Amino acid sequence: MSIGTLEELLIDELKDLYSAEKQIVRALPKIIKAVSTPELQQGLANHLEETKGQVIRLEKIGEILGKKMTGKACVGMKGVLEEGSEVLEDTKKGLVRDAALISACQRVEHYEMAGYGSARDFAKLLGQKEVAALLDETLAEEKNADRTLTEASKQVNAQAKQQG
Repeated sequence: MSIGTLEELLIDELKDLYSAEKQIVRALPKIIKAVSTPELQQGLANHLEETKGQVIRLEKIGEILGKKMTGKACVGMKGVLEEGSEVLEDTKKGLVRDAALISACQRVEHYEMAGYGSARDFAKLLGQKEVAALLDETLAEEKNADRTLTEASKQVNAQAKQQG
């Protein structure tokens, strides 16, 4: 499909985000199991539930726009998640792995924030106020998840350093 209008670009971006969120829902349980810090495990588990809500929100946006959100694979998220999987193979269970997983998770959050910010701006320009508001809600959740990971990293990284 050749994208020629801002509306087509918005739909393409939304489908990409939908694919990304579905991939994250599949990947997060494995990451949660691999983490050794209980607070980090709980934070990731909370974000998994939030992510499931984001999938539902994108489906609602699809209904508003009269478009299915399926049909596109987010190659970028696949790559970011594959890098995160390498962390599991390349690190021993413990605080250093937790630090590496936080870094990998923040890459995911930053990728999502870029996509949601752009999609929200497209929706605003197209006069899709309800869609823009829903995307803004998800963007705020992603920013909050990133802040939570940043806070967790301060503690985990310091503890990992003390271990040598």
